[in-house]
Amino acid sequence: MARRGFAEILTGAAVLLVAAGFLAYAVAHSGRSGGSGYPLVAHFDRIDGLVVGAEVRISGVKVGTVMSAEIDPKTFLATVTLTVRDDIKLPKDTSAEIISESLLGGKFLSLTPGGADAVLGAGQTITITQSSISLEQLLGKFIFSMASVPSAPKGGPAGPGLTPTATGGEKPASGGEK
Repeated sequence: MARRGFAEILTGAAVLLVAAGFLAYAVAHSGRSGGSGYPLVAHFDRIDGLVVGAEVRISGVKVGTVMSAEIDPKTFLATVTLTVRDDIKLPKDTSAEIISESLLGGKFLSLTPGGADAVLGAGQTITITQSSISLEQLLGKFIFSMASVPSAPKGGPAGPGLTPTATGGEKPASGGEK
């Protein structure tokens, strides 16, 4: 009986060791970075759906991570702190935009480098930003605009009380002809 208990403990320990190995491998190869790189700051009107840990991309390639998102109590703008890899030197006129990954997915921060000669240094601010687009607001505006479109007048395309003629003109629909 003691031999059986020892074998079960040894098997359980082996399973835990293998599981810890898989976990370590998954974390090491997940593509998440621990925030290495230099920090930058950007201010947005809205950051709906952008979360800490979201990717920062240039041309679709991950180059950094969103480190924090806070509200500025003076301007009420969302202040996003991000990191960019040390080997990427961004021009001062770089723009930042919050993009949806898909209709159902999360958001990421897309950087578009400009053409300036001067580069952004650690802790500097990206001044050209475009806030997150809310799909709910767009859908609401579309529905509202469709509800306010006037419908076609009764009586067809010629207007009320008129009927089209064979020559393309119109004549009164009832008894108004002389």
